[in-house]
Amino acid sequence: MLKTYQPQEIEQRWYQHWEQNDYFAPRDSGNESYCIMIPPPNVTGSLHMGHAFQATLIDTMIRYQRMLGKQVLWQVGTDHAGIATQMVVERRLQQQGRSRHDLGREPFIEQVWQWKQESGDTITRQLRRIGASVDWSTERFTMDAGFSRAVQEVFIRLYNEGLIYRGKRLVNWDPVLHTAISDLEVINQEEDGFMYHVNYPLVDDPEHFVTIATTRPETMLADTAIAVHPEDARYQQLIGKKVKVPCTDRAIAIIADAYVDPEFGTGCLKVTPAHDFNDDAVGQRHQLEIINILTPDARLNENAPAQYQGLDCPAAREKIVEDLKVQNLLVKIEPHQLKRPRGDRSGAVIEPYLTDQWFVKVEDLGAEAQALVQDKKIRFMPENWVNTYNAWMNNLQDWCISRQLWWGHRIPAWYMPDGKIYVGASEAEVRAQHKLPADLVLEQDQDVLDTWFSSALWTFGTLGWPEPTERLKTFHPTNVLVTGFDIIFFWVARMMMMTLKFTGQIPFKEVYIHGLVRDAEGQKMSKSKGNVLDPIDLIDGISLDDLVAKRTANLMQPEKAQAIAKATRKQFSGGIDAYGTDALRFTFCSLASTGRDIKFDMGRIAGYRNFCNKLWNAARFVLLQVAGDADYVMQLPDYHCLDATEKWMISRLQQTIQHLTEALEHYRFDLASQILYDFIWHDFCDWYLEFSKVQLQKSGQTAQVRDVLLYVLDQSLRLAHPFIPFITEEIWQQLRTIRGFSAQHTQHGTETIMLADYPRYDPTKCHTNSMDDITWLQNIITAVRNIRGEMNVSPARKLSLYWISDQVTDQQRLTTFAGFIQQLARCKAIVPQADGHTEPCATHMMDQLELRIPLAELVDDPTAELVRLQKKLDKISQDVAYLEGKLCNPAFIHKAPDAIVAKEQLKLKESKTMQRNVQEKIAQLKH
Repeated sequence: MLKTYQPQEIEQRWYQHWEQNDYFAPRDSGNESYCIMIPPPNVTGSLHMGHAFQATLIDTMIRYQRMLGKQVLWQVGTDHAGIATQMVVERRLQQQGRSRHDLGREPFIEQVWQWKQESGDTITRQLRRIGASVDWSTERFTMDAGFSRAVQEVFIRLYNEGLIYRGKRLVNWDPVLHTAISDLEVINQEEDGFMYHVNYPLVDDPEHFVTIATTRPETMLADTAIAVHPEDARYQQLIGKKVKVPCTDRAIAIIADAYVDPEFGTGCLKVTPAHDFNDDAVGQRHQLEIINILTPDARLNENAPAQYQGLDCPAAREKIVEDLKVQNLLVKIEPHQLKRPRGDRSGAVIEPYLTDQWFVKVEDLGAEAQALVQDKKIRFMPENWVNTYNAWMNNLQDWCISRQLWWGHRIPAWYMPDGKIYVGASEAEVRAQHKLPADLVLEQDQDVLDTWFSSALWTFGTLGWPEPTERLKTFHPTNVLVTGFDIIFFWVARMMMMTLKFTGQIPFKEVYIHGLVRDAEGQKMSKSKGNVLDPIDLIDGISLDDLVAKRTANLMQPEKAQAIAKATRKQFSGGIDAYGTDALRFTFCSLASTGRDIKFDMGRIAGYRNFCNKLWNAARFVLLQVAGDADYVMQLPDYHCLDATEKWMISRLQQTIQHLTEALEHYRFDLASQILYDFIWHDFCDWYLEFSKVQLQKSGQTAQVRDVLLYVLDQSLRLAHPFIPFITEEIWQQLRTIRGFSAQHTQHGTETIMLADYPRYDPTKCHTNSMDDITWLQNIITAVRNIRGEMNVSPARKLSLYWISDQVTDQQRLTTFAGFIQQLARCKAIVPQADGHTEPCATHMMDQLELRIPLAELVDDPTAELVRLQKKLDKISQDVAYLEGKLCNPAFIHKAPDAIVAKEQLKLKESKTMQRNVQEKIAQLKH
């Protein structure tokens, strides 16, 4: 082994070895199967921190289940991401001074396929760098030939069953991209706006008015009713009367509907069915006329009065307000905070827009999908996400599945000149099926399907459906879906609907919902904020200049670029170190709590790189114990012949196996990583390696000690492998060179730790007495070390340790473990002392055992030490007084956030503890 751990030397080498030897492919072991589908990343660039986080969690489970001996498949693939990918390619064309319309549909799609190849290659390279043990031989893409066939088959069947229809409905319309978009692609931004109070004159009494309040007066041109609450006494006498719509020559009725909130605004609601989703629902209940006043560009069309036609919404709003003032119909304008819907890609204001689209009827499909969760056939982890799921499912609307794009699955529908629709796999099939003449002109629908429609088929479409493939039979239903909470409805629920409909099965047994990765302050990572971290930069490192250039590239505002550059230089003064994949993976696992937000702290990844170093150095120590010994043959330790420290080590190993396995089975990656960290760092490295050094000095015991060391190292590597696969493989391969290792520790003679057996909990190897004994021993050693530290005594100085106890157990343990205490606590003597001995000593109580170390051996100059301690006490006392004053100040307690108050209270508690400790030491020196 190299003297120091160098991840760059081993990681790519081992990944290539695994892939070349086909270790990622499912192995038919005769055992149960296990399958996870990758949430397919979009082919729009490269993987971000969220992708790397998610991939790490999935790979940890996959490697764990593979080591359990199951037939494991991690199905990999990517999503064509219609609107996002089309925008990327269109921007590239714009830089060349061209548009997609200049190319035409087919040449443009060829350009997108070229981009997909570039982006897809980047994504697969990055997944490999993360260590993803996916079966690359079955990689899928949502627009490859086999998957496209599945998408087409589902559309045709749903259409033939009457579950897909084409109709004129309101959709989220992006006036820049000219397409319907999903709710997920709409960002509701808090913006400053105005509330306009407008009078609508009564037709039969123009001197009287009803007053409405609106944030968008331009939409009044499409009003078809005024609604009031049926129990609102202010307006009872007006129900059924008509008012004139300002700035038009139309009259509309006043209707009663319980949707109206009497407390909001004036209690009168203008109903605009063509331009508001809630108004559309009111309009359907009352069979109101629907008037669309917008063009696809969000300009006023021919249905608006002539003076407003052609204006965009802001300009029309401004002109209408001026006209209302002239007509004395504008009551007042008030500043108002509103949520304005904007497209997440175009930034344009999203309009509810009436247009012809394709829809899926989801009422029955949704009810069946909701029942799967209610009946616990599918479980959410954590369970509280069921509430989010139900909130969506209780408010289902028919699903708009058409998009006005060129890139995607083109809708398999053909139109006759009279508008009649035929649906089929191809034009030839349609003609043959319906016996249409060859000279009859058919035109295929120009729209494509929503990407959620195709990705909803992901669990079964990737496995070969509609063909009854062996992979579909073996791996479906899949075991768990690992995904973020933001797409529970858009993807998770729709997979349940489609999979149950077309396979009669659930798509997965469990849904593990993780949080979203944010920066250390909890802010969303974004290019505009300049706080994006690239997982590959964390693995390989990046210089400060390159990082600044990366974060400021393509920013159009020089001031923002300068601010981001300044902040980056302040945060990363030396750039980003190369931490390696294993450190990054372990960091991700440690952060995978049950909360929504995951704050990525650079301090953590540095700490977990140290953890990898610790494991590396421990392994080198263990391997050095057998290096050059040609006669040594490793044996499994005989548990009954072990001493207390060895039984304790193996007992702690068994406890770790038990608790770690439980944590993984419940997707508590944070708990699992902490359990593993504590065992390897503290139990194995800090304690057992030190115990073993004492044992190795004894003649006749070295073979047994080495057996235990190698056994525990082997088991530790197996436990750690799902989290940190590269370093564990490198070390484990060194273990395989030891004679006797493979025969003793691998049932199937595997050549990689990936396929080694995962440790199983064995309660017969938990020795309670040894656990108690070694806990006692650790407390003794720690107590002496703490006294040394508190007194600034060099670790090299040997001390006398006196003790007082009438407990037989203490006396026996002091005799049994005297050698360990002498070496690890650096004690030259361990001497019983009669109670009442008057020599000044530093003391420590352990239940009924009193430990005493003569002060004369701890302090060379008592007077100087007293001066030092008094200065320390004075400083601590000042801190205590300051904190007590602060926490007694009502202004601070009431105004400061609870977290800040709690932090100050903790500081005070810690300061008081230090104060008492120093006071005790001063008293001992003065004794």
